[in-house]
Amino acid sequence: MEKYEKIKVVGRGAFGIVHLCRRRNDGAYVILKEIPVEQMSRDERLAAQNECQVLKLLNHPNIIEYYENFLEDKALMIVMEYAPGAGGTLADYIQKRCNSLLDEDTILHFFVQILLALYHVHNKFILHRDLKTQNILLDKHQMIVKIGDFGISKILVSKSKAYTVVGTPCYISPELCEGKPYNQKSDIWALGCVLYELASLKRAFEAANLPALVLKIMSGTFAPISDRYSPELRQLILNMLNLDPSKRPQLNEIMALPICIRPLLNLYTDIGSVKMRRIEKPLSTVQTGRQGRPGGRVPTIRSRAGGKVHSLPLSSVYTWGNGISAPLRLPMLNTEVLQVSLGRTQKMGVTKAGRLITWEAPSVGSGEVSLPGAVEQMQPQFISRFLEGQSGVTIRSVSCGDLFTTCMTDRGIIMTFGSGSNGCLGHGNFNDVTQPKIVEALLGYELIQVSCGASHVLAVTNEREVFAWGRGENGRLGLGNQDTHNSPQQVCLPGEFEANRVVCGVDCSIVISSQYSILACGSNRFNKLGLDSITTGEEPSPSHQVEEVTSYRPVRSEPLCSETIVHIDIGTAHSVAVTEKGECFTFGSNQHGQIGCSSRRSSRVPYQVPDLQGITLAACGDAFTLAIGSEGEVYTWGKGVRGRLGRKEEDCGIPKLQLDESHPYVVTSVACFNGNSLLAVKQIMIVPLPY
Repeated sequence: MEKYEKIKVVGRGAFGIVHLCRRRNDGAYVILKEIPVEQMSRDERLAAQNECQVLKLLNHPNIIEYYENFLEDKALMIVMEYAPGAGGTLADYIQKRCNSLLDEDTILHFFVQILLALYHVHNKFILHRDLKTQNILLDKHQMIVKIGDFGISKILVSKSKAYTVVGTPCYISPELCEGKPYNQKSDIWALGCVLYELASLKRAFEAANLPALVLKIMSGTFAPISDRYSPELRQLILNMLNLDPSKRPQLNEIMALPICIRPLLNLYTDIGSVKMRRIEKPLSTVQTGRQGRPGGRVPTIRSRAGGKVHSLPLSSVYTWGNGISAPLRLPMLNTEVLQVSLGRTQKMGVTKAGRLITWEAPSVGSGEVSLPGAVEQMQPQFISRFLEGQSGVTIRSVSCGDLFTTCMTDRGIIMTFGSGSNGCLGHGNFNDVTQPKIVEALLGYELIQVSCGASHVLAVTNEREVFAWGRGENGRLGLGNQDTHNSPQQVCLPGEFEANRVVCGVDCSIVISSQYSILACGSNRFNKLGLDSITTGEEPSPSHQVEEVTSYRPVRSEPLCSETIVHIDIGTAHSVAVTEKGECFTFGSNQHGQIGCSSRRSSRVPYQVPDLQGITLAACGDAFTLAIGSEGEVYTWGKGVRGRLGRKEEDCGIPKLQLDESHPYVVTSVACFNGNSLLAVKQIMIVPLPY
């Protein structure tokens, strides 16, 4: 900082502080963006470095000029041009106009400058991705515009599409709302939004909340432009805001329009070539790895013995069942998986970065043919990949059903894909969908959790409302009937009940409130929902037994209705619940010992599994149960055929399952479906102090 003198703070952003500084050698004013990097994640450091790389490639009179960057005081400093004067931003300029519309010549004067700047950006194979009036600066005479803030821009390296999250919601394109990959046409949509704003003095798309905004964008509805403007200008806006990206004009096509040629000529004759001053400096000393990739710190564990550093994986995911008799570590894509879910054919996970990862077994016939009667078979080699079509969205959770998948974004939007049988995709039809598609009927709500059964779905909103759709047999939707619905239906719950979490079984459903009270509906076969009236621990009389209900009723079996239940899961014919004290209760069928009672008793009374304390998670398969201890212990019991237990069957007790982990770990997520299990663990990093 010896070259610059800080004068004042002029802004604060998501990544850091913006200073107005004076350059000591010539007294010129510059902008210095200070981005602390010490506490940043690797992705955040890459985003900061990305802005430097983008700015260095650009050299245009209508783009804020980049000078240099350097590291100081554990912060990345980016030095760039200061746009002097009181011109402010284009958004400020529009706001001050109140209701006084601009004349068409002024609109086009601003527009063609932005058009030229964006054309330069795209010619460098860069997407801006956050073009908006707040990022467009005016000079003191309010004649020259300059585009700034390239913090989330994307350099396209021999690709036509990008897959990272993009910026301001009011300017995002319909393809981003649908989670599709995007290219330069999304910037053209944003440019159309800017042109609309210049002509109408208000944004094209605004709403009270994000889901409602997405609905407006996807429908392409906006107020018409004043007829004081030429038909050519109004048509240009309509073309740029076309819902179909392929029908939006290219930038060079826009520049060739008669409406733009005259202001372009005026621009060059009136303003001329704006002199540029560029100080060529190398990029900052941010370390890079091989092939020029920015270096990120690898989680390590240091041993005292020799000081040797061993790399730890970010996380591990194991599967067993369906013929896999011991936990099989699945291949990872150098990412950390936070949550997993299972369907009939799907093995899905959500990464820390908000992407969906899936593991697929090789197609039938691709492996070696085993000999008839062979006992030992080679374990399948699963292939991992990220699910395509996720650009612009961050996935928070995933839930799998029978041949379909539901995922929820960090904005509370539900997306579904897979088989449309039984209407479980919620799109108002029974069609299959290959890529995640927004459930449009729920766009007016912010969802906080979703759960899939074999053929139905439940979702809960931040307003504690519950919606259900899919197959209605047994009354599993809780709508008072057994009808099937292919679009979300709001469930009627008691007025004082504040839904917080939903759980779907094969033919039933459970809703848990924020006060830990429980409602259930659907098939209560073997009392697997705890709907029987049980208070003394004795078998209920026939009059106190419930076989099926089509509307939600309170759980009435002790201790489920008196203990604080923090986790619950439903299998095919039995269920498991975990209390806040870490106790594990099972209830329902014990045909295969899945209740955990060695006598294989047949009882409708909930059973506390002995010798299990400190349980944090649990899950049910078709005829087996899985529980997780506070130290990462994995317990399985019940039917062991085809590797369901992940170990050899033993006659007594509930043995632990052994995972191939050489370091301490915690289990972050577990899921079971039919005879399969999926489990995610995260290694605990221990870094002893040096001697």
